[in-house]
Amino acid sequence: QAQPVEFGGGLVQPGGSLTLSCQVSRNIFLGNIVAWYRQAPGKQRELVAAIRRGEPVRYADSVKGRFTISRDSNQNMLKLQMNNLKPEDTAVYFCNGDPRTFTWGQGTQVTVSS
Repeated sequence: QAQPVEFGGGLVQPGGSLTLSCQVSRNIFLGNIVAWYRQAPGKQRELVAAIRRGEPVRYADSVKGRFTISRDSNQNMLKLQMNNLKPEDTAVYFCNGDPRTFTWGQGTQVTVSS
């Protein structure tokens, strides 16, 4: 199956904003979950924001009020609007469906630093 393709990362100062985008396969898009994850150096990959079928959108406590996940059904695209970025948001960001089913993409690096 086609891997997700994430893009939009970069270097941003604390307090800045970035919008990440991800192209996913139709199979991922039609699954029970589409989500953004991130992995910081030396840490395990964690869920950042998820859209689950039939449930409210879910965010990690650390990003609530700052990040917004959205989807474009016509283009099989997933986006993550990130505002008021903090140094602790520095990580490689991935999008995916259920990771038990689908393989990971390469991710996109987000670095928050002055």
